[in-house]
Amino acid sequence: MNRREFIIKSATLAPALGLFPADLTAIAREFSMGETEKRSLGKTGEMLSMIGFGGIVVTNVSADEAAESVRNAIDAGINYFDVAPSYGNAETMLGPALEPYRKDIFLSCKTGKKDKTGAREELEQSLKYLRTDYFDLYQLHAVSSVEDVHTLLGKGGAMETCLEAQKEGKIRYLGFSAHTVEAAMELMNEFDFDTIMFPFNYASWNKGNFGPQVLERAKEKQMGIIALKAMAKGKWPQNADRSKYPKAWYEPLSNREDALQGLRFTLSHPITTAIPPGEPSLFQLALNLRHEIHPMMQEEIDRLKIRSLEYDPLFTHQG
Repeated sequence: MNRREFIIKSATLAPALGLFPADLTAIAREFSMGETEKRSLGKTGEMLSMIGFGGIVVTNVSADEAAESVRNAIDAGINYFDVAPSYGNAETMLGPALEPYRKDIFLSCKTGKKDKTGAREELEQSLKYLRTDYFDLYQLHAVSSVEDVHTLLGKGGAMETCLEAQKEGKIRYLGFSAHTVEAAMELMNEFDFDTIMFPFNYASWNKGNFGPQVLERAKEKQMGIIALKAMAKGKWPQNADRSKYPKAWYEPLSNREDALQGLRFTLSHPITTAIPPGEPSLFQLALNLRHEIHPMMQEEIDRLKIRSLEYDPLFTHQG
């Protein structure tokens, strides 16, 4: 697609792309000297740091390194911590590191199991590993198809465990993460979740038509919106040297200016929090940039739309 074709295509997507720049008056925002901006999480009444801590940061590190990473995040005003059983040994590393701060943070976990029994086993194991009696948020993880949605929400599906555990006081809020537009839309149409976790990235948004329609529906439902892949450049080029970022399955926006643009694009929308890549150096970069993240101006938006042509977006949506 050349520049002219891209501009024409963008014009045909005007209703969706017109969501940006979005009106941030839809969410509450709090500012404290030296800390990270906090934003409201949908209708929950919770206020979360606009940068979140992804558990992969502490995968395969020492206990001392995990404790230091958590302490640095807390000192920067981070109060949203997110982890999943599929993140290697992240749960067992994060549990002891978070224990001193548990009452002051918002802890989110996930289940990748689709059935009720499997989800219950994962939930109980995660509670044990993370040394907590409850999760502030529990999410159906990485839902990718409409068929998966029907399994998860159907008889004997993982949602039955989630609802039971919520009544037991082991879960406060319910959400999901998805990596396709179809799955995200179906989940939002079929159940009133408290939150959605979804990739909101400027290349996928502008070039791949991936994200605008999901954000619009989530806003309509007044859900808390958690962003993935704000610092993603795109797919790794063939034969790329990935040794510097072994935890990143995609090519990250790794220099200061590019990372700031990625974070600013995503957080210019009514999104509560963005989770940086799990590479410790990239998470630290996001922390370093936290005071420079402010809504984009129109001329910046226009430049980003054209720049998106340079990338091979991680996600695309036809429709």
